[in-house]
Amino acid sequence: MSTRVLKPATGERSARPAPSCSAGEGVAKRAVTITAGTNADIRSGLRELWEYRELLSFLTWRDVKVRYRQTFLGALWAVLQPLLTMIVFTLVFGRLAGMPSDGIPYPLFSYAALLPWTFFANAVTSSSTSVVGSAHLITKVYFPRLIIPGAAVLAGLVDFGIAFVLLLGLMLWYGTPLAATILLVPVLVFLTALLALGVGDWTAAMHVKYRDFRYAVPFAIQLWMFATPVIYPSRLVPESWRWLLDLNPLTGIVEGFRGILFSGCIPWMSLGVTTILTILGFIYAAYTFRRMERSFADII
Repeated sequence: MSTRVLKPATGERSARPAPSCSAGEGVAKRAVTITAGTNADIRSGLRELWEYRELLSFLTWRDVKVRYRQTFLGALWAVLQPLLTMIVFTLVFGRLAGMPSDGIPYPLFSYAALLPWTFFANAVTSSSTSVVGSAHLITKVYFPRLIIPGAAVLAGLVDFGIAFVLLLGLMLWYGTPLAATILLVPVLVFLTALLALGVGDWTAAMHVKYRDFRYAVPFAIQLWMFATPVIYPSRLVPESWRWLLDLNPLTGIVEGFRGILFSGCIPWMSLGVTTILTILGFIYAAYTFRRMERSFADII
């Protein structure tokens, strides 16, 4: 098994140090040696991500600041997006259409689903364009390119945390008791972030090669929402089609959030399918991204 030290060529990964002032001060200088072979390449990739964790923190904080720079409402947008969507859904589907909500007040029913959905949708949308948007870094210095979509996903956790506080306030308003299963929220958040990172990695790599992905991703996200039980309970889907709904990994996440927050009943089967699909999808997306990133500097 051979090894090669990568040189600072535009089309290859470089052994140059991580970017300094323009991409994160305090990132230590280090040489990167990539070992040939699939397993070795995966181990090397994970080791690189850990070594460049300071750069990941810097880019994440940069994305958070850029998102709210020169905005009138600032961080309130993290609350307004799911809140206003919840109000519209409540009026249209809860009041006019009489959509069932499994005994839960419809505002809580819809907001609990919109919370992970909004995080996922924003994270995928941001990460899908993150590599092209960071062309000024990619063409100048080498660092693990997976950091770029990863930072876009982690930045969305700030919005999620702010919006989650509002959910707790709504639960107090409607007199909904907090179940002990609420302690499982971080597990579902991690699963949602891993799913968003997998989808974001793949779309980011595709976007470098095919620029029309910038139009396809928002459209696909809109369609995906209607294939996810956000505005309706999954029991409304006929039993013969339920398996197809369960193949959507967001089904287990949305139903899991409602279960741990309101009923205390965890849909283990659906979450099990979601976990398997999320892990397999992430591995495939990361492999695809690593295989295509060698040509990023040339294409961009």
